[in-house]
Amino acid sequence: MVMTRILGIDPGSLRTGVGIVDTAADGRARHVFHCVLAVADADGFPLRLKAIFEGVQALVAEHRPDEAAVERVFVARNPDSALKLGQARGAALCAVLTRALPVHEYAPSEIKRAVVGGGRADKVQVQHMVRMLLGLDAAPPADAADALAVAIAHAHVRASTARMGVSRAGWRTRR
Repeated sequence: MVMTRILGIDPGSLRTGVGIVDTAADGRARHVFHCVLAVADADGFPLRLKAIFEGVQALVAEHRPDEAAVERVFVARNPDSALKLGQARGAALCAVLTRALPVHEYAPSEIKRAVVGGGRADKVQVQHMVRMLLGLDAAPPADAADALAVAIAHAHVRASTARMGVSRAGWRTRR
């Protein structure tokens, strides 16, 4: 059976979640790895970005994913926080793109619908469903669970678009 390895990223300027799954053509996912890149201790924001870049780059080199999926930035109430989140996301994306991996982006509500069934699920629900879907002994930390959820959502979308014979853009307009 041909498996595709998907790297999921939940970007954050203090904690970036990373999750990797192997997925079959039917969308079923198997857990490979997850972690949280905690960069809050870095001396200054630019060094946090460097730590995110280097951490993601090292994980890509070690686990050799075929594709990457990342959560889109949502507009926050605090503009400074939104800018920092966007920069953290950019650092993670650059690390992935240095390996020429295809990148797929998902809105938080798309991810929650794919994994939990509802776009307004809370973090505990996401953690629980990720644990159930991947058969884990314990729920992963929230940021890692979010990253695994991104990868699972992408696995489901890949399988659905393949079955329907449409691009993701075409699939989204048919819903």
